[in-house]
Amino acid sequence: MTAASWYHRDISRVVAEDLLAKAGKDGCFLVRDSESVSGAYALCLLFQRHVHTYRILPDEEGLLSVQTIQGIQAKCFRTLTDLIVAYQQPNNGLVIPLLYPVNRARESVDEDSDGEDGRASHPPSLVPHSGNVVGSTSGWVSAQPNKAQISQQLQLRLQEQVHSSPASDFMGFMAEYLNHHLQLDLEALSNGNLQLRHLSTALVTACRGLHSEIDFTLAGLETLAKVFDPPASPRSPVREQGLLASDPDLELLLSKISTVNHLLSSLEKKVLKTLQETVTKHKLALPSVAVVYPPAAKPMAVQNFEVKVGKTQRASLTVDVESGTMAITKRGCSSPEETISQDKILQLIKYQSMQSKVRLVYDRDQHRSLTKDFIFQNARKREAFCQLLQLMKIQHSNLDEPDLISVYVGTWNMGSAPPPRSMASWLTSRGLGRTQDETTAGIPHDIYVIGTQENSLGDREWVEFLRASLKTLMSIDFRVVALQCLWSIKIVVLVKPEHERRISHVNTSSVKTGIANTLGNKGAVGVSFLFNGTSFGFVNCHLASGSEKTHRRNQNYSDILRSLVLGDKRLSSFDLTLRFTHFFWFGDLNYRLDMEVQDILAHVNKKEFEALLAVDQLTLEREKNKVFLRFSEEDISFPPTYRYERGSRDNYVWQKFKTTGVRINVPSWCDRILWKSRPETHVLCNSYGCTDDIVTSDHSPVFATFEVGVTSQFVPRKAPGSSTESLACIEWDSIEVIVKTASRSKCYIEFHSYCLEESQRSGENSSQSSDIPGFLKLSWSAKQLPVLSPILSDLEYLLDQHLLLSIKGMDSCESYGECCIAMRSMIGSLAQQFETFLFHRGEETGSMRGWMKVRVPKDRRSTRERLYEWISFETDETESDFPTLPKPALRAVRSRPLSLPDAASSYTNPAYFIFEGVPNTWAQCPSPSEPPYSPASDTQADRHLGHSPCHRLQSLTGAQAASSSSKEQLQRSSHYPVSETTSCGHQLSLSQTERHKRPKSAILMRDPQMSGDCSLTALHMAWCLSDVDTQPPQRGSCLGASQPEGRKNLLRHTRSALEPPPQSCWEGARSQRDTRRLNRAREWAISCGSGDHPWSVVMWLSRLGLEQYEAGLYENGWDDLEFFRNITDQDLLDAGVLSTTHRKLIQAKLHESSPRSLQQGPSLKPNP
Repeated sequence: MTAASWYHRDISRVVAEDLLAKAGKDGCFLVRDSESVSGAYALCLLFQRHVHTYRILPDEEGLLSVQTIQGIQAKCFRTLTDLIVAYQQPNNGLVIPLLYPVNRARESVDEDSDGEDGRASHPPSLVPHSGNVVGSTSGWVSAQPNKAQISQQLQLRLQEQVHSSPASDFMGFMAEYLNHHLQLDLEALSNGNLQLRHLSTALVTACRGLHSEIDFTLAGLETLAKVFDPPASPRSPVREQGLLASDPDLELLLSKISTVNHLLSSLEKKVLKTLQETVTKHKLALPSVAVVYPPAAKPMAVQNFEVKVGKTQRASLTVDVESGTMAITKRGCSSPEETISQDKILQLIKYQSMQSKVRLVYDRDQHRSLTKDFIFQNARKREAFCQLLQLMKIQHSNLDEPDLISVYVGTWNMGSAPPPRSMASWLTSRGLGRTQDETTAGIPHDIYVIGTQENSLGDREWVEFLRASLKTLMSIDFRVVALQCLWSIKIVVLVKPEHERRISHVNTSSVKTGIANTLGNKGAVGVSFLFNGTSFGFVNCHLASGSEKTHRRNQNYSDILRSLVLGDKRLSSFDLTLRFTHFFWFGDLNYRLDMEVQDILAHVNKKEFEALLAVDQLTLEREKNKVFLRFSEEDISFPPTYRYERGSRDNYVWQKFKTTGVRINVPSWCDRILWKSRPETHVLCNSYGCTDDIVTSDHSPVFATFEVGVTSQFVPRKAPGSSTESLACIEWDSIEVIVKTASRSKCYIEFHSYCLEESQRSGENSSQSSDIPGFLKLSWSAKQLPVLSPILSDLEYLLDQHLLLSIKGMDSCESYGECCIAMRSMIGSLAQQFETFLFHRGEETGSMRGWMKVRVPKDRRSTRERLYEWISFETDETESDFPTLPKPALRAVRSRPLSLPDAASSYTNPAYFIFEGVPNTWAQCPSPSEPPYSPASDTQADRHLGHSPCHRLQSLTGAQAASSSSKEQLQRSSHYPVSETTSCGHQLSLSQTERHKRPKSAILMRDPQMSGDCSLTALHMAWCLSDVDTQPPQRGSCLGASQPEGRKNLLRHTRSALEPPPQSCWEGARSQRDTRRLNRAREWAISCGSGDHPWSVVMWLSRLGLEQYEAGLYENGWDDLEFFRNITDQDLLDAGVLSTTHRKLIQAKLHESSPRSLQQGPSLKPNP
């Protein structure tokens, strides 16, 4: 491969187009690796603001040729350089000759530097060419760094490694190579010679001593093997050929190592087989060995929960998982008032407006069902109760295969130190943050995935240590599914023994991202597998360190995403995050906090984590759509996990003394766990925290646990294809796509799914538009789209299926973006509208919408309720109790949490506003009045229950209020008619059309001049225009009231969205929300404290002058004085009582009060 600077290796199509767009001249070109054909290249050429891509394909003899327009005879070339030189001449089939190469940015050799790459803010250099590319002094040769400089830089790096490496002799050979022979290899490489002859010679010399060691070891192993060989066994020819070789070289050394590896792996089996044959032949009596059965799993203990029933009544709930019953016992009674078996429990409804409240719906008889509301001591107790009932349902279900499993994910940078004897707190999710309640901490999970970095233990030693630790804690001998290591980065997957047969298609992979992406001190390891019919992917990574290395970490993420080989090979062209039903990414991500150390420490001491998360680099990069697109992360409620003093968790050691000076490592959340699941699947994070008692490393171990819905291999009730009338089909009415590209290529769509026998493809798009620079709009009608036939037609099967779509260019067959569509919402006789984002290689590249339907025969529509569907969420709390409910009313609650990322609060993807205008005349509220406030708007379940980016849509509404230009644009497409009546929206008055919601992304809240980052694309800018709110219009808000006039005016509005609005534009909603929340708590307190009701917590606090803590205590479930008497110091901290003096005062007054005097309020006498 030539070292020409116009060759950009494996950059993505999007990056290549950005580089050409910044260059801006017709005839600019670059060459990159092809994304669709291995070993091929893509020639990207700019002409009239559009990028034309030509494939450069090798033939059987290795000759390269360009696929140009028809009628032009293809020319073959031996090297890429010769090909580029030839196509600088006109009339070769290209739209314009190759005139200006876009040079590759200079790569920094320092792993810890923040060198710019192709995304630099300045335009790439343009070099006009005439004549030979290689010989031109103004061409790529001048862009090369000086060979002597490269040699000096590498020598300096080698000197840094010598201090930490015991191989001083080997380093000496390498220093000799860098001093005298590196430049000769560089010269040969610049001339197209890929054989690094001088490096090979240096390695042979350095490894000469290894030959004798291997010969000695190999001879001993072969002697031992011959002892157990049959008498007629011939000698190994490989070994004898190796010994007869004269001068040792690298090839011989590798052959010897391979032989040693083969002997070691086969020797144990050979000895075992020989001994077994000897025992059988001579009928030897072996001493009897007692069979040791593995210890049985610990039985679940009966758990009790103190609850409040109604407003004043107390009761105890007893959950017996083993017997499958739940008993309700009133206070003061010796026997249960009622015992409910698990098969009678129909539904659990979690209230989001009161985190400690749950409603139980159960069968009393065949014709009616009863409900009971319980209020627990706190939200953690309620979650433990729900988990136990869930476990009870699972254990006593009659299903052969599970619907629901629990997954544990742990990550820990061990700091090259051995682990402590006990890791119980880490493996049982106990410590700081959102942790497991003590009643459920000992319940074993189905799958344990443990990732470590800087792990100095051997691979087998580490696995056995983990298995022994889990066996001690859970009395279960977990099975090893996979182990993948890259230097000191390790990932281990363990499962319960009963799940071992359900695991299949295990794949492992690793990627190096260390120095020049060749060293494994940084990088990632991954594991993927199928659990019955559900695909899982796990990635453990260790990214670049240093507070200033944000860009480098982003690049590490992209390299890992592109290079990991996991999952189904048929989906290798899809974004890695789309290949799995559930995908988890964790490790030492090394993102830091952009704040002064002393300020960080002050916020940590006060537990003010929100202020720190606002400057968390990972959070900011995710908001800018640089990394982890559409991933989820549970709220962080634990202190930064790095950089602690080893031996304690009391102090952060933020100064690191090195030979070059003092380095500052600010306390940060380096260790993270994120996940991404396909739309309309079940995944729920139950815990996310860190330990506080494992102190061997400067990092604290981090854990997260998940409740994950899984599918089994479906067995149809009727034989497939038994009748033509019983076949399901997937029909498309239309598809419309907007992609971020400068190309005008025709495209087709590829359809992949496990429910299809093979992948299908559409015809080329029927229409396209590129009126907006940088974007291409494509459309397909029903004629160009195939009718897909699933292999099974049962509704129960199709509900769990997903379709993967890829938009590919007709000329290059490269992907412009991929997406995933859940079939669950598309099932029906009428076409449903869907909408989703497009991704490619970790970047958001566009958007797709369309109309489709999944037809299911009437005789195949039977289904069943999944075990995870009986727990629902309710946000509109009602205080009245309903003693009986008819059974059809059971599902009239908010649905379960699905893995649905937040989407814009609009009817269409914001990308379409670039073409169609901003629909600022629509709103989601059902009436012009302000919607009622729900305190649960910030909770996890409420986030999961938001609109899906791939969701069923009603007809576009608000047409009567729409401007004439917007209405005409929408009515141009017959597939998206503008209805004259509103079904989801409503007509707004002029004042209401001026109300806009602030952008969600924090990057838009910062001053662009201060941040220095204006990298938002038009697609991201359009997102700002998509959200409408009911806030009063503010002077100087994000958008004015005027309607855009034409596309030029629209783009002007898009740019203005980057200007930060005044603070009142987004602070008003928050202040009003907090006021309503506090008023609601006070009204509730007054109603409880009036008349014959006892004193409330709110009124009790008011006597002490601490009413500012009312809302926090109320939301954490401390609304009852009897429970409040047992509150701990940690509970007060969690509820927001940060003042040590106030916490001591509250606890002192509680302890000096009797239960009777407590209801009369605290004593105001000073404590002695």
